[in-house]
Amino acid sequence: MAHQEASAITLPEVIDLDALDAIRDKLIDAVEDGAVTVVASAVQRVSTNGLLMLISAAESARRNHNEFAVDAPSAAMLAAIDRLGLGAQFSGMMRP
Repeated sequence: MAHQEASAITLPEVIDLDALDAIRDKLIDAVEDGAVTVVASAVQRVSTNGLLMLISAAESARRNHNEFAVDAPSAAMLAAIDRLGLGAQFSGMMRP
């Protein structure tokens, strides 16, 4: 199987209810097409639903046998993951 370049999705500074639909649509398309890298370095605030959506997208990618990675998560995103106790769910997908 040939290695293909991962689709890159850059997350906005604020991931709240207003931003979820657009991000979800990008994730759905990308996960169906192959490997996905989510660039999270700009995230300043992320809702619980935003984090759960990333976990769901990662699970969909796994079911499709595609790689899913969160690249360069910001301190704010790491703090939100830690605060919600989601470290185990994110541990396999995080890249510094």
